[in-house]
Amino acid sequence: MDTTQPSHPVASEAAIETLLTRLIPGLAGQWQGATDSEIERIAAIAGRPLPPFYRWFLSRMGRSMGSMSYPTVDFSAQGVIAALSSGQMATDRRYLLIGYEQEELMPLHYFYDLDQPLRGDALVVRMLTPRDEAHEQFETFREMLAWGELWSQRVERAPQQCGGTLRADAELQTRLEPVMRRLGFDAPIETGVYAGLYERKDAALICSGTPKDPPHAQSFALGGRDAVTLTQILSELSSVAKVEVKPSAWKPPLPGDG
Repeated sequence: MDTTQPSHPVASEAAIETLLTRLIPGLAGQWQGATDSEIERIAAIAGRPLPPFYRWFLSRMGRSMGSMSYPTVDFSAQGVIAALSSGQMATDRRYLLIGYEQEELMPLHYFYDLDQPLRGDALVVRMLTPRDEAHEQFETFREMLAWGELWSQRVERAPQQCGGTLRADAELQTRLEPVMRRLGFDAPIETGVYAGLYERKDAALICSGTPKDPPHAQSFALGGRDAVTLTQILSELSSVAKVEVKPSAWKPPLPGDG
């Protein structure tokens, strides 16, 4: 599960494309890919091969992410090239700019850490410049995009939501995965030990941590049709998966809360 390259790179890209276009109807007609010359320009700036997933991303969304666009971040090939070629952002052999944050107050831009490739992708960090402190975000860009859309399309829109932390005495995903499958959840894309993405028709669970932290504790967000459904899921994780479940917020609040 946690390997340097995905088992089947083409299948990995097909899986996230299937996920994103299912979550966002009409997305395939909205996004626009970068040109081959723009992609090769970024590869030349990087000075080393681009992660295969990033090439896929640029080929699909390198000009426009459609309704997946981040309000203040420019992930476009043109934006990246402009920032690097104009001197707005220093080039660096290890850290490759992939998303330019346009907020003026302490903008933390998105970078690949090309020294940490994984599953045909690479670690995503945020920082002011390549010479500043790096704040790890997701083990891969693929997981970051999938997590974000599952949050916005499934969890945030659910009638009932719950968030908090999950903790186990071993790798959390090793404990979660068999129980989630027994409960009828699917994992729409391949992930490592620092992210869990699970869906079924009436609920979705997303959890994440960063490689700098132990893989046995992660934050979670769970969305579903009602509090009874979510409570049953969390109860199974506690009793069967032997996971310590600490909800910190229910939305809307449960009767009697507060």
